[in-house]
Amino acid sequence: MTDDGLDAAAQTEQPSFSRLDVAFARFLSRRTDFDPLQKQAFEAIVMTASYEQNQGHSCIRIDDNARALLLASGQVTNDPENTLPLVIEQDRLYLHRYWNYENRLAMQIKAMTQTEHPIEKLDALLDRYFAASDETDDQREAAKMAAKQSFSIITGGPGTGKTFTVVKILALMQELAEQPLHIALAAPTGKAAMRLQESIGFSKAKLPCSEAIKNRIPETVTTLHRLLGAMPPSPYFRHHADKPLVYDLVVVDEASMVDLALMSKLLDALKPGARLILLGDKDQLASVESGAVLADLAMAETLQNNVYTLKKSHRFGGAIKELAEAVNFQRDELAWQILSEGGDGAVQRFDEDLIDYVAAQQADYLQLIKAGAEFERIFQAFSRFQVLCSNRQGKNSVADINDRVEQKLAEQQRIDLSGLWYPGRPVMVTQNNPALHLYNGDIGICMADKTVGIDSSTEKLMVFFLRADGSVKKYLSARVAHCETVFAMTIHKSQGSEFEEVLIALPEAINPVLTKELLYTAITRAKTRLKLVAEKAVFMATVQQKIERITGLVDKFRATAQ
Repeated sequence: MTDDGLDAAAQTEQPSFSRLDVAFARFLSRRTDFDPLQKQAFEAIVMTASYEQNQGHSCIRIDDNARALLLASGQVTNDPENTLPLVIEQDRLYLHRYWNYENRLAMQIKAMTQTEHPIEKLDALLDRYFAASDETDDQREAAKMAAKQSFSIITGGPGTGKTFTVVKILALMQELAEQPLHIALAAPTGKAAMRLQESIGFSKAKLPCSEAIKNRIPETVTTLHRLLGAMPPSPYFRHHADKPLVYDLVVVDEASMVDLALMSKLLDALKPGARLILLGDKDQLASVESGAVLADLAMAETLQNNVYTLKKSHRFGGAIKELAEAVNFQRDELAWQILSEGGDGAVQRFDEDLIDYVAAQQADYLQLIKAGAEFERIFQAFSRFQVLCSNRQGKNSVADINDRVEQKLAEQQRIDLSGLWYPGRPVMVTQNNPALHLYNGDIGICMADKTVGIDSSTEKLMVFFLRADGSVKKYLSARVAHCETVFAMTIHKSQGSEFEEVLIALPEAINPVLTKELLYTAITRAKTRLKLVAEKAVFMATVQQKIERITGLVDKFRATAQ
């Protein structure tokens, strides 16, 4: 067999196959009766499928020659009960596990959409919760949809009121329920959970309902992994189809960050009759892992009665909004013009000394540490400003900027770099640690902690974290093993966060990571000010480059409609 057996897109550039990709392909190849040339072609297809799955695709496209070879291998099935490792569906090749995730997810959502909840007095309740005005018309329609459906998606850009709308939906549903509903609020990361929890608490106070109804709306928000009961290092959860969650309604914020596997497992864990509401911005970056679930579901024609897009932004406007929209619609010349002209002063193409500026932004929180201020004030001061990078390595990357800022702060004698840990070191957790209740993406700050003994006082370096419930937790620095300095973070890691001022640093040359979704996500992290370091050619190429994830989820919903 020739190279024609591979999808043309996979031939344009030789992927950097991992050792796992190669070992998996050779393992399957040894189970075939192919001759050496056939084995070589078969291994190339399998390596590509494994590689692309790790790049975020749930499958790859294959041509007729590849299909014939795969079917002859004896390693292909489309039976969910069969344990063969590969699945062919139409012109798509899956690793069995990801086909099963995608297939089950489509079936589960289709089953949920078959159930509607007609409500006689809904309009009267909607009139009370959403005063008639152009400001709330779209939120009212989103609430009306969600109240009637077992499965619903509310999507929209920053400031469109997704959280405020869902709080009103929860109050509506509690008023309509014969018995108080058991509700769970969740988000993919600790940062996103903290933001949702703050928004829920703020929004509840404004509800036009009794205190009894307000008290039935939970304010505690958990991560999805904690909700489902993660059991690391295994990929399994305590809650699943045979041991479902107890909740009548689950709300998931920042759903664009939820990958195919986790979304499928969430649907598995819902009890019969439970409702699910997904909130998120479908135009943001897709999940780091496989799939583009929220975007796919929002695109599926058969789900349009279950999807509502909020369009009017109530707090996100001016030049930042204009720039975000220009990037999202890939209007590169307009985006560069907005950036260059600065509009209302909220956006700026930054061409000063990058490291001097970033170091200067750390002065407030470092001074608060020296003054012995409360951690909440210190954390708030640090979180006001953030550098966001597209890449982890190279010029203007996370590693590059973190290292240079540390060196600059040390030169200015604001920090002491004599050891790895120093007062003022900001860190981001990079690996879940359920035993310590620390999760990937959590941000803490190292500070000296005075422990008063019987005869003397000693100081130890501790790492302090602000929890979603407002409490502060501290750990010995040695216990926070999996972390990295975070004067700068990747744009991926910033999802679910907001900052008063954001500085986006793009590299000097275009690379595959740079896409309009990445840039849009970074821009929409800024609340009041945005600065961007980029050459025009790199910026324009980034806006023109779009994420194209290969999945079969939309086709599965299309097939169910036929």
